[in-house]
Amino acid sequence: MASGNLTWVTEFILLGVSDRPELQVPLFFVFLAIYGLTVAGNLSIITLTRVDPQLQTPMYYFLRHLAIINLSNSTVIAPKMLANFWAAKKSISYYGCAAQLGGFLVFIVAEIFMLAAMAYDRCVAICSPLLYAAAVSPRVCRLLATLTYLQGLLTALAVSSCVFSVSFCSANVINHFYCDDVPLLALSCSDTYLPETAVFTFSGTNLSFSMAAVLTSYCRIVAAILRMRSSQGRRKAFSTCAAHLTAVVVFYGTLLFMYLQPRTNHSLDTDKLASVFYTLVIPMLNPLIYSLRNKDVKNASKRFLNNPCQSLKLM
Repeated sequence: MASGNLTWVTEFILLGVSDRPELQVPLFFVFLAIYGLTVAGNLSIITLTRVDPQLQTPMYYFLRHLAIINLSNSTVIAPKMLANFWAAKKSISYYGCAAQLGGFLVFIVAEIFMLAAMAYDRCVAICSPLLYAAAVSPRVCRLLATLTYLQGLLTALAVSSCVFSVSFCSANVINHFYCDDVPLLALSCSDTYLPETAVFTFSGTNLSFSMAAVLTSYCRIVAAILRMRSSQGRRKAFSTCAAHLTAVVVFYGTLLFMYLQPRTNHSLDTDKLASVFYTLVIPMLNPLIYSLRNKDVKNASKRFLNNPCQSLKLM
C-alpha cells in the first residue's frame, strides 16, 4: 500500500457513458441536444426573472438562482463529456479532474439547499401570508442564497481535499463520464477510509438537513391547505407548490438512490445512469417544470418577445 500523499498519476481516462464505438456519435447528438435545451431553458428563466417587473418576487428570485445553479452544474460536466465523444484519448488532467469534482460539488450542494429555500418561501406564502414581506424580505433572500453557495463551497473544499489526498499509483481509468468521488476512490492504491467517511458524512448531512427543511415546510403547507374552507383556495395554494414539489421529488429521489444505497448493492454503472439524470436531465427539465403551468412566466415570455430590446435595457 502506498504511503503519504504521493501521486504518480498525472491524468485520468474517462470511459464515458458507454465504451461501445457504434454509440459514440448517436450519444453525442443526444447529449448535445440535452445540453442545448438546458442552456436555452435556464438562460430564458434567468433573463425573464431579471428583466420582467412582475417577476421581481422572492419566489422568482430563488428560481433565478436555481437556474444559475442548473446551468453551471451542467456546464461543469457537459462540454468535456461532449468533447470526449470525438476524442481518441478521453483524458482529463489531474488538476482538471480535481477542478471538475470541486465545481460539481459546489453546484449540486447549492441546488440541494436552494430547493430547501424555495420550500421555505412557499411555506411562508401559504401559512403566514401576512408575515410574508418580513419573513422573506430581500435581505433574507440574499442571505439564504449566499448560505447555499457557501455550503456548496465548504463541501467542495472538504470532500475534494480528502479525495485527492489519497495516492493514485497506476490505475487511472475512471468508469464514469466525469470526475466523481466514488469512481475516483475506487482507483486509489492507498487507504480510502477518511475520504469515504467524508463523502458519506457530507452527503448524508447535506441531504438530511435540506430534506428536513423541505419536509417540515410541506407538512405545514398541507396542514394549512386542509384548513382552507374554499376548494378554489386549496387548488390555488396547491398549484403554487406543484412545480416545486415535482422538482423536489425527482431531484431528491435520484440523490437518495445514488448516495445512500448500501455498499453491497453499489454499482458504478448504476451510479452513471443516476448521474446522467441529475447532472444533465434534471437541469434541462427544471425550466419546463417551472414554466409550463406558470402563467406569470408565460406572460413574461410574451412581453419579452413583443419588445426584447426594451426588456434587455432593464438588466
